[in-house]
Amino acid sequence: FMIMEILNICMSKECRVWTIKDNYRLGDDIQSKVLAFAFGLSAEIERNLISQRTKEALARKRAEGVVLGRPKGRRSSPDKYKLSGKEILISELLKNGISHRKIAKICKVDRNTLSRFITLKCLAVN
Repeated sequence: FMIMEILNICMSKECRVWTIKDNYRLGDDIQSKVLAFAFGLSAEIERNLISQRTKEALARKRAEGVVLGRPKGRRSSPDKYKLSGKEILISELLKNGISHRKIAKICKVDRNTLSRFITLKCLAVN
């Protein structure tokens, strides 16, 4: 309950909190503490409901067969690299003197991804 902590700090320093929209006045009386507790409780309930809806939606997507999560890339097995199957194209472009930036643009990947792939597969032209 972060709200309660903030309000307790305010109350200990004898501050008054006024909400502009609903014109609530929170001071150091018991009514203010109850109201602040109710605000905190409703915020927690709302967070739980949002979390529950999100989990249900993800479960539904999984049941529909939708692939969730990070796309397959460098951290996966070597045959699933983004540039797998483009080794010949990359080596030809490198031999023709095309820059890494242009090759990366042709292959629709970031230039750092291309550089790592070239180093990994030893495709660099001497």
